[in-house]
Amino acid sequence: MNQENEAATPEFDKSDLYREDSFTDRKVGSIRQMTPVTETGDRDDARPMIFMGATQVMTGAGPVPLNFEIPGETLGAAVDNFGGCAEQAVEEMAAKLEEMRREQASSIVIPGQGNSGGSGLLSV
Repeated sequence: MNQENEAATPEFDKSDLYREDSFTDRKVGSIRQMTPVTETGDRDDARPMIFMGATQVMTGAGPVPLNFEIPGETLGAAVDNFGGCAEQAVEEMAAKLEEMRREQASSIVIPGQGNSGGSGLLSV
């Protein structure tokens, strides 16, 4: 095995392991509870649990998945915070889509206007 292949080999970070549990209401979305664990699988009380929300938004182009972190120390708190965090994720997604739309619109090249590339040897 050469050095290039060794650098590309993914390795788990033993100091950043989590156990995942998934919860859903079967209507709105799901919450992943990520419990920090040691490399032996025991609960690591030195690190907080992380809650991740997942849902999807229907658009004209079809469903768009949303994933977002939810603040809270318990599953109950994460459930209570789900709606607000989902709304914020939708707003961020809409802003990002609008930014992408503006970038695409500004990069459209209209023939006959300005420098449209090419060598400049022919003029139309």
